[in-house]
Amino acid sequence: MRTMRGLFRFGLAACCALACLQARAADTITLCFERQEVLPWRTLDGGGLNFAMLNEVAQRLHIHFDYQSMPWKRCLEQVKANQVGGVFALSFSQERLALGAYPGGSVADVGKRMHVDRYVLLRKKGARIGWDGKAFSQVDGAVGIQLGYSVGDFLRAQGVAVDEGSQRANELAQKLIAGRLAGAALGGADAWRLMHGPLAPQLEVLPAALVEKPYYLMLSHALVAAKPQLAERIWKTIEEVRNSPAYKKLLLQQQGADGGRH
Repeated sequence: MRTMRGLFRFGLAACCALACLQARAADTITLCFERQEVLPWRTLDGGGLNFAMLNEVAQRLHIHFDYQSMPWKRCLEQVKANQVGGVFALSFSQERLALGAYPGGSVADVGKRMHVDRYVLLRKKGARIGWDGKAFSQVDGAVGIQLGYSVGDFLRAQGVAVDEGSQRANELAQKLIAGRLAGAALGGADAWRLMHGPLAPQLEVLPAALVEKPYYLMLSHALVAAKPQLAERIWKTIEEVRNSPAYKKLLLQQQGADGGRH
């Protein structure tokens, strides 16, 4: 009898352990992000405001996010193939609806954004290309963007030729300096970093932003189909965390430390 009881207890404990492991596995969501630092939003070692926000979301919902950095195009391909549960942080475009799901569906709910950032136009110092906030002038070549970045759609809509052959901001800066591009459209953080680096004396940033966009956590179609309530809770909690006093304080502190570049 004791042997039977022991086996029963052992079996019960094993089942409980297996159930706990399955629960933990079910509550783990893999999120990919671009393998590039974009301050103040994220660093490759898990720092920055994006991670602070998502970690708080995970804590409130008792789930776990597994973060994986990779090249941007691969990240988008993996969310489209449902190989990861989501991708952050990306702006909205109709074309990207095929990749995954935004909060709000076919028109992204700006209230559930992660953050807002801007694109600016860089040119080689003394170059002729101009942007006054409404239109381009004296465009004597292509404007470079990083591979897969949505600002390319904006540029094409303006009738500007786009060069999408670079992965990193530094590559675009080198092309500018070599005279291979008329200008480069970069995110605000990338532009700030370049203008505080060794290439800054040869570059200049035009004062008017090209475009300002909200950025979101996109979840895979498979995740949203399998767990629609969890997906909605994640997006809703992002909104709650972003509006919380603690996060607002952290945002102000970071912006102040970075000279208010965003």
